[in-house]
Amino acid sequence: MSLQQDIMTAMKIAMKDKNTTALTALRAVKSAILLAQTETGGSDELTQEQELKILQKQVKQRKESAAIYLAQGREDLASPELAEAEIISQFLPEAMTEEEIAKVVLDTIQKIGAEGMKDMGKVMGIVSKELAGKADGKTISSIVKEKLT
Repeated sequence: MSLQQDIMTAMKIAMKDKNTTALTALRAVKSAILLAQTETGGSDELTQEQELKILQKQVKQRKESAAIYLAQGREDLASPELAEAEIISQFLPEAMTEEEIAKVVLDTIQKIGAEGMKDMGKVMGIVSKELAGKADGKTISSIVKEKLT
């Protein structure tokens, strides 16, 4: 079953349960998927990688908004954002641990013979492609920096 079908099924359940938080989050994801499908040059069907990027972006946006609200002392606005991020995260694959990411980074560094920060771009490109949807880019970047210095 495709992600879009999973989202629609979850939306129907949220409607029946009158879960407005879930419904809001799922509608936003559905909207983002439809926008990606209809943008110029886009194909009707999205690849799994594209779908994962959309989900990650939606989760990241909500977490960033929640962080801003919390910094301003607005718990009332932050909690719905975090709840929506949690709902969207259910559709993402299991995230890798930092140890697993570090292993992939070290393997890549050895494979391409990277030496120092000048090769960070090469390592990031390979690792990011390999771990697409399984790890956050910020986490990958910090581990690559740590291993290359």
